[in-house]
Amino acid sequence: MAITFYAGKPGEGMSLFRDQPGVTGPEQVTPGRSHDCDSAAVTDAGTVTPGRSHMCDSSIVTNRRRVTASGSQLVLSIFPGIDLFGLGFEQEGFPVVRGPDPLFGGDIRTFRIPAGKFDGIIGGPPCPDFSKARRSAPTGYGLEMIDEYVRIVKEGQPLWWLMENVPGVPNVRIEGYSHQRIDLNAREVGLDQNRHRHFQFGHRDGLLISIARGAKSTLFEPCCTASEGTQMGRRDWHKFCRLQGMQDSLDLDQLTLSAKYRAVGNGVPVPMGRALARAILNAQSPNEVRLCGCGCGRPVSGKATYAIAACRKRISRRD
Repeated sequence: MAITFYAGKPGEGMSLFRDQPGVTGPEQVTPGRSHDCDSAAVTDAGTVTPGRSHMCDSSIVTNRRRVTASGSQLVLSIFPGIDLFGLGFEQEGFPVVRGPDPLFGGDIRTFRIPAGKFDGIIGGPPCPDFSKARRSAPTGYGLEMIDEYVRIVKEGQPLWWLMENVPGVPNVRIEGYSHQRIDLNAREVGLDQNRHRHFQFGHRDGLLISIARGAKSTLFEPCCTASEGTQMGRRDWHKFCRLQGMQDSLDLDQLTLSAKYRAVGNGVPVPMGRALARAILNAQSPNEVRLCGCGCGRPVSGKATYAIAACRKRISRRD
Protein backbone atom coordinates (compact mmCIF):
# COMPACT_ATOMS: atom_id res chain seq x y z
CA MET A 1 0.00 0.00 0.00
CA ALA A 2 1.43 3.37 -0.99
CA ILE A 3 1.22 6.37 1.33
CA THR A 4 1.47 9.95 0.12
CA PHE A 5 2.39 12.70 2.58
CA TYR A 6 1.23 16.27 2.20
CA ALA A 7 3.56 18.64 4.03
CA GLY A 8 1.30 21.68 3.64
CA LYS A 9 2.08 25.29 4.38
CA PRO A 10 3.65 26.28 7.71
CA GLY A 11 1.17 25.66 10.51
CA GLU A 12 -1.14 23.48 8.39
CA GLY A 13 0.30 20.18 9.59
CA MET A 14 0.40 17.04 7.48
CA SER A 15 -2.07 14.98 5.55
CA LEU A 16 -1.78 11.32 4.62
CA PHE A 17 -3.64 9.54 1.87
CA ARG A 18 -4.10 5.93 0.80
CA ASP A 19 -4.21 4.79 -2.81
CA GLN A 20 -7.73 3.48 -3.46
CA PRO A 21 -9.43 2.20 -6.59
CA GLY A 22 -11.31 5.02 -8.27
CA VAL A 23 -9.33 7.78 -6.54
CA THR A 24 -7.46 9.77 -9.14
CA GLY A 25 -5.37 11.85 -6.77
CA PRO A 26 -4.84 12.71 -3.10
CA GLU A 27 -7.36 15.05 -1.53
CA GLN A 28 -6.36 17.35 1.31
CA VAL A 29 -8.92 17.34 4.13
CA THR A 30 -9.06 20.76 5.74
CA PRO A 31 -11.04 22.10 8.70
CA GLY A 32 -14.42 23.46 7.70
CA ARG A 33 -14.70 21.52 4.43
CA SER A 34 -17.51 19.06 3.80
CA HIS A 35 -16.86 15.61 2.41
CA ASP A 36 -19.71 13.60 0.98
CA CYS A 37 -20.61 9.94 1.06
CA ASP A 38 -22.42 8.29 -1.82
CA SER A 39 -24.92 6.38 0.33
CA ALA A 40 -26.09 4.40 -2.70
CA ALA A 41 -22.67 2.76 -2.80
CA VAL A 42 -22.69 1.87 0.89
CA THR A 43 -24.13 -1.51 1.86
CA ASP A 44 -26.84 -1.02 4.51
CA ALA A 45 -25.84 2.60 4.95
CA GLY A 46 -26.23 4.29 8.33
CA THR A 47 -28.71 7.02 9.11
CA VAL A 48 -27.46 10.37 7.87
CA THR A 49 -29.10 13.50 9.22
CA PRO A 50 -30.18 15.98 6.50
CA GLY A 51 -27.79 18.86 6.16
CA ARG A 52 -24.86 16.95 7.60
CA SER A 53 -21.92 15.69 5.57
CA HIS A 54 -20.16 12.36 6.00
CA MET A 55 -17.25 10.71 4.21
CA CYS A 56 -17.23 6.92 3.96
CA ASP A 57 -15.08 4.29 2.29
CA SER A 58 -17.93 2.40 0.65
CA SER A 59 -15.81 -0.72 0.24
CA ILE A 60 -15.42 -0.95 4.02
CA VAL A 61 -18.60 0.43 5.60
CA THR A 62 -21.06 -2.45 5.62
CA ASN A 63 -22.97 -2.16 8.89
CA ARG A 64 -25.73 0.20 9.93
CA ARG A 65 -24.46 2.85 12.27
CA ARG A 66 -25.69 6.02 13.88
CA VAL A 67 -23.54 9.11 13.38
CA THR A 68 -23.53 10.75 16.77
CA ALA A 69 -23.69 14.36 17.82
CA SER A 70 -22.42 17.04 15.49
CA GLY A 71 -21.52 17.71 11.90
CA SER A 72 -19.12 15.72 9.79
CA GLN A 73 -17.29 14.11 12.75
CA LEU A 74 -14.11 15.84 11.56
CA VAL A 75 -11.13 14.53 13.52
CA LEU A 76 -7.75 16.10 14.27
CA SER A 77 -4.94 13.59 14.76
CA ILE A 78 -1.98 14.89 16.77
CA PHE A 79 1.35 13.14 17.40
CA PRO A 80 0.44 11.24 14.21
CA GLY A 81 3.73 9.78 12.98
CA ILE A 82 2.57 7.91 9.86
CA ASP A 83 -0.85 7.82 11.57
CA LEU A 84 -2.10 4.26 11.60
CA PHE A 85 -4.45 5.51 14.35
CA GLY A 86 -6.01 8.07 12.01
CA LEU A 87 -6.10 5.52 9.20
CA GLY A 88 -8.36 3.33 11.33
CA PHE A 89 -10.73 6.27 11.82
CA GLU A 90 -10.70 7.02 8.09
CA GLN A 91 -11.69 3.45 7.34
CA GLU A 92 -14.75 3.98 9.53
CA GLY A 93 -15.80 7.12 7.66
CA PHE A 94 -14.15 9.94 9.64
CA PRO A 95 -12.37 12.70 7.71
CA VAL A 96 -8.99 13.13 9.43
CA VAL A 97 -6.69 16.18 9.52
CA ARG A 98 -3.16 15.57 10.75
CA GLY A 99 -1.10 17.85 12.94
CA PRO A 100 2.69 18.25 12.93
CA ASP A 101 5.07 15.46 13.91
CA PRO A 102 8.86 15.35 14.52
CA LEU A 103 9.10 12.61 11.87
CA PHE A 104 8.43 15.33 9.29
CA GLY A 105 10.11 18.24 11.09
CA GLY A 106 7.02 19.44 12.97
CA ASP A 107 6.68 20.60 16.57
CA ILE A 108 3.39 20.31 18.48
CA ARG A 109 4.53 23.09 20.82
CA THR A 110 4.14 25.69 18.08
CA PHE A 111 0.87 24.24 16.74
CA ARG A 112 -2.37 26.18 17.29
CA ILE A 113 -5.95 25.38 16.26
CA PRO A 114 -9.19 27.40 16.22
CA ALA A 115 -12.00 26.49 18.59
CA GLY A 116 -15.02 24.57 17.40
CA LYS A 117 -13.67 23.26 14.09
CA PHE A 118 -13.08 19.64 15.09
CA ASP A 119 -15.60 17.14 16.44
CA GLY A 120 -12.88 14.94 17.92
CA ILE A 121 -9.15 14.94 18.70
CA ILE A 122 -7.10 11.74 18.76
CA GLY A 123 -3.44 11.09 19.39
CA GLY A 124 -0.77 9.24 21.32
CA PRO A 125 1.81 11.42 23.09
CA PRO A 126 5.28 9.80 23.32
CA CYS A 127 5.20 6.90 25.78
CA PRO A 128 8.82 5.91 26.71
CA ASP A 129 8.70 7.76 30.06
CA PHE A 130 5.77 5.57 31.14
CA SER A 131 6.88 2.25 29.64
CA LYS A 132 7.82 -0.74 31.80
CA ALA A 133 10.62 -1.42 29.33
CA ARG A 134 12.35 1.83 30.26
CA ARG A 135 15.71 1.23 31.97
CA SER A 136 16.56 4.83 32.90
CA ALA A 137 14.84 7.59 34.85
CA PRO A 138 11.96 9.41 33.11
CA THR A 139 13.06 12.53 31.26
CA GLY A 140 9.91 14.57 31.84
CA TYR A 141 9.28 14.77 28.10
CA GLY A 142 6.30 12.41 28.35
CA LEU A 143 4.49 14.66 30.84
CA GLU A 144 5.37 17.72 28.77
CA MET A 145 3.78 16.17 25.67
CA ILE A 146 0.66 15.14 27.63
CA ASP A 147 0.37 18.79 28.68
CA GLU A 148 0.55 19.73 24.99
CA TYR A 149 -2.23 17.23 24.23
CA VAL A 150 -4.41 18.79 26.94
CA ARG A 151 -3.63 22.27 25.62
CA ILE A 152 -4.74 21.34 22.11
CA VAL A 153 -8.02 19.88 23.43
CA LYS A 154 -8.70 23.01 25.48
CA GLU A 155 -7.95 25.21 22.46
CA GLY A 156 -9.99 23.19 20.01
CA GLN A 157 -12.96 22.49 22.32
CA PRO A 158 -13.99 19.31 20.44
CA LEU A 159 -17.03 17.25 21.35
CA TRP A 160 -14.76 14.37 22.40
CA TRP A 161 -11.11 13.38 22.71
CA LEU A 162 -9.25 10.05 22.67
CA MET A 163 -5.67 9.57 23.87
CA GLU A 164 -3.53 6.46 23.35
CA ASN A 165 -0.54 5.43 25.44
CA VAL A 166 0.93 2.58 27.49
CA PRO A 167 -0.88 1.28 30.60
CA GLY A 168 1.57 3.08 32.91
CA VAL A 169 0.47 6.55 31.82
CA PRO A 170 -1.18 8.73 34.51
CA ASN A 171 -4.85 9.65 34.36
CA VAL A 172 -5.55 12.59 32.06
CA ARG A 173 -8.63 14.53 33.10
CA ILE A 174 -9.69 17.61 31.17
CA GLU A 175 -12.15 20.08 32.66
CA GLY A 176 -15.56 19.96 31.00
CA TYR A 177 -15.19 16.34 29.80
CA SER A 178 -16.11 12.96 31.22
CA HIS A 179 -13.30 10.43 31.65
CA GLN A 180 -12.92 6.76 30.73
CA ARG A 181 -9.79 4.66 30.97
CA ILE A 182 -9.79 1.55 28.76
CA ASP A 183 -7.24 -1.19 28.04
CA LEU A 184 -7.36 -3.15 24.79
CA ASN A 185 -5.28 -6.01 23.38
CA ALA A 186 -4.63 -6.38 19.66
CA ARG A 187 -5.71 -10.02 19.97
CA GLU A 188 -9.23 -8.82 20.88
CA VAL A 189 -9.62 -7.07 17.53
CA GLY A 190 -8.52 -9.93 15.30
CA LEU A 191 -4.74 -9.50 15.20
CA ASP A 192 -2.15 -12.20 15.88
CA GLN A 193 0.18 -10.15 18.07
CA ASN A 194 0.06 -9.73 21.85
CA ARG A 195 -0.01 -5.92 21.96
CA HIS A 196 -1.59 -4.25 24.98
CA ARG A 197 -2.54 -0.59 24.53
CA HIS A 198 -4.24 1.91 26.77
CA PHE A 199 -6.81 4.57 25.87
CA GLN A 200 -8.44 7.46 27.69
CA PHE A 201 -11.65 9.01 26.41
CA GLY A 202 -13.54 12.14 27.31
CA HIS A 203 -16.87 13.48 26.06
CA ARG A 204 -18.35 16.93 26.60
CA ASP A 205 -21.86 15.49 27.02
CA GLY A 206 -20.70 12.62 29.24
CA LEU A 207 -21.27 9.86 26.67
CA LEU A 208 -19.53 6.52 27.19
CA ILE A 209 -17.92 4.15 24.71
CA SER A 210 -18.09 0.35 24.79
CA ILE A 211 -15.67 -1.54 22.55
CA ALA A 212 -16.78 -4.68 20.75
CA ARG A 213 -14.17 -7.32 21.54
CA GLY A 214 -13.64 -10.75 20.06
CA ALA A 215 -12.15 -13.81 21.74
CA LYS A 216 -8.38 -13.52 22.06
CA SER A 217 -6.51 -15.59 19.50
CA THR A 218 -4.64 -18.51 21.05
CA LEU A 219 -1.87 -18.52 18.45
CA PHE A 220 -0.07 -15.20 18.42
CA GLU A 221 3.30 -13.54 18.02
CA PRO A 222 5.19 -11.13 20.28
CA CYS A 223 4.29 -7.45 20.17
CA CYS A 224 5.63 -5.37 17.28
CA THR A 225 8.06 -2.86 18.76
CA ALA A 226 9.65 0.33 17.49
CA SER A 227 13.13 -1.13 18.00
CA GLU A 228 12.57 -4.31 15.98
CA GLY A 229 14.23 -2.84 12.89
CA THR A 230 17.57 -2.81 14.71
CA GLN A 231 17.36 -6.47 15.79
CA MET A 232 19.02 -9.37 14.00
CA GLY A 233 16.00 -11.67 14.21
CA ARG A 234 13.45 -9.09 13.04
CA ARG A 235 10.37 -10.20 11.17
CA ASP A 236 10.24 -9.31 7.48
CA TRP A 237 8.70 -5.97 6.53
CA HIS A 238 5.50 -7.36 5.01
CA LYS A 239 4.78 -9.53 8.05
CA PHE A 240 5.53 -6.65 10.43
CA CYS A 241 3.03 -4.42 8.61
CA ARG A 242 0.45 -7.20 8.51
CA LEU A 243 0.72 -7.72 12.27
CA GLN A 244 -0.09 -4.01 12.65
CA GLY A 245 -3.29 -4.51 10.68
CA MET A 246 -2.36 -3.57 7.12
CA GLN A 247 -3.16 -5.77 4.17
CA ASP A 248 -0.08 -4.60 2.27
CA SER A 249 3.32 -3.40 3.40
CA LEU A 250 3.77 0.36 3.43
CA ASP A 251 5.94 2.07 0.84
CA LEU A 252 8.15 4.28 3.03
CA ASP A 253 11.17 4.58 0.75
CA GLN A 254 12.06 7.99 2.18
CA LEU A 255 12.93 6.36 5.52
CA THR A 256 15.82 4.11 6.53
CA LEU A 257 15.06 0.49 7.37
CA SER A 258 15.19 1.06 11.14
CA ALA A 259 13.09 4.22 10.78
CA LYS A 260 10.44 2.28 8.84
CA TYR A 261 10.11 -0.29 11.61
CA ARG A 262 10.08 2.48 14.23
CA ALA A 263 7.34 4.41 12.42
CA VAL A 264 5.06 1.39 12.02
CA GLY A 265 5.95 -0.11 15.41
CA ASN A 266 5.01 3.12 17.17
CA GLY A 267 1.58 3.17 15.53
CA VAL A 268 -1.76 2.04 16.92
CA PRO A 269 -2.73 -1.13 15.00
CA VAL A 270 -5.31 -0.19 12.37
CA PRO A 271 -8.04 -2.57 13.62
CA MET A 272 -7.70 -1.04 17.10
CA GLY A 273 -8.33 2.40 15.62
CA ARG A 274 -11.33 1.05 13.74
CA ALA A 275 -12.79 -0.58 16.87
CA LEU A 276 -12.48 2.68 18.79
CA ALA A 277 -13.94 4.71 15.93
CA ARG A 278 -16.97 2.42 15.83
CA ALA A 279 -17.35 2.73 19.59
CA ILE A 280 -17.36 6.52 19.33
CA LEU A 281 -19.94 6.45 16.55
CA ASN A 282 -22.12 4.41 18.90
CA ALA A 283 -21.34 6.29 22.12
CA GLN A 284 -24.15 6.10 24.67
CA SER A 285 -25.47 8.06 27.62
CA PRO A 286 -24.71 6.64 31.09
CA ASN A 287 -28.48 6.19 31.35
CA GLU A 288 -28.40 3.81 28.37
CA VAL A 289 -25.48 1.57 29.32
CA ARG A 290 -23.68 0.37 32.45
CA LEU A 291 -20.02 -0.53 32.07
CA CYS A 292 -17.70 -2.94 33.85
CA GLY A 293 -16.23 -1.75 37.14
CA CYS A 294 -12.66 -2.50 36.07
CA GLY A 295 -12.74 0.15 33.37
CA CYS A 296 -12.40 -2.18 30.40
CA GLY A 297 -15.39 -0.63 28.64
CA ARG A 298 -17.39 -3.86 28.44
CA PRO A 299 -21.11 -3.51 29.16
CA VAL A 300 -22.63 -5.35 32.14
CA SER A 301 -26.24 -6.16 32.95
CA GLY A 302 -28.35 -7.09 35.95
CA LYS A 303 -26.50 -7.00 39.27
CA ALA A 304 -23.11 -7.75 37.75
CA THR A 305 -20.22 -5.42 38.58
CA TYR A 306 -17.63 -7.02 36.31
CA ALA A 307 -18.02 -8.30 32.75
CA ILE A 308 -15.75 -11.36 32.96
CA ALA A 309 -13.67 -13.15 35.58
CA ALA A 310 -10.48 -11.48 34.35
CA CYS A 311 -11.97 -8.09 35.22
CA ARG A 312 -12.42 -9.12 38.86
CA LYS A 313 -8.81 -10.40 38.96
CA ARG A 314 -7.61 -7.13 37.48
CA ILE A 315 -9.25 -5.17 40.27
CA SER A 316 -7.85 -7.49 42.95
CA ARG A 317 -4.33 -6.93 41.62
CA ARG A 318 -4.81 -3.16 41.93
CA ASP A 319 -5.88 -3.40 45.61
